[in-house]
Amino acid sequence: MSAPLPLVAEGLVAGYGAAEQILKGASLCVRPGEIVTIIGPNGAGKSTFLKAVAGLVRLSGGRITVAGQDVTARDATGRARAGLAFVPQEANVFGRLTVAENLSVSGFLDPAATARRVEEQYARYPMLAVKRRALARTLSGGQRQILAMAMGLMSAPSLILLDEPTAGLSPRAADELFEAVIALNRDGLPVLMVEQHAVEALEISHRGYVLVSGRNSAEGPGPALARDPEIRRLFLGG
Repeated sequence: MSAPLPLVAEGLVAGYGAAEQILKGASLCVRPGEIVTIIGPNGAGKSTFLKAVAGLVRLSGGRITVAGQDVTARDATGRARAGLAFVPQEANVFGRLTVAENLSVSGFLDPAATARRVEEQYARYPMLAVKRRALARTLSGGQRQILAMAMGLMSAPSLILLDEPTAGLSPRAADELFEAVIALNRDGLPVLMVEQHAVEALEISHRGYVLVSGRNSAEGPGPALARDPEIRRLFLGG
């Protein structure tokens, strides 16, 4: 008997008001050990999809299972307890807190494990150990994104959701962030992300999904989507 999938999201309908449904039946799954990237034009519902999965946007239709558990009726905290970690694009660290404090407050789901998990993040990202007493607002953009990812890892998730993790970063910092995502995945953590650098994200992804107007338009192996002339013309600007 095969293990349940880390994530199955079926027929999601969601938006920011009864008259504004951004998602109109979008579906995807994440398999064990995968990096999956969602691409599509502006306004397609990519970030809304992640937020709906994380419990930050209310569903009006559809079903979500995490590792076989139906979490559709759970709130964001309940979904975090089921194994989801969501790293938003903006406001993803507490600027007036130190690096150490940001990590500590992110261990709220399991306070007894917080100290150990903080040390694990320092081992994974030595820069954070060096900067542990620095205020988060003093970090570079790339350093803040690494801190935000580490904060997500403090709950020991079974799947991490990344909303445009390289937004606003320099090309070098974006490359380093992608390397950090690959390293996480090599350690066994499935990743679902929305990313503005779509070609680069698809190249490191096992699979990709294309959303258009809140609905599925295409899916396939990430590198194949990145090379598809029609996909590039319509969604990737090339």
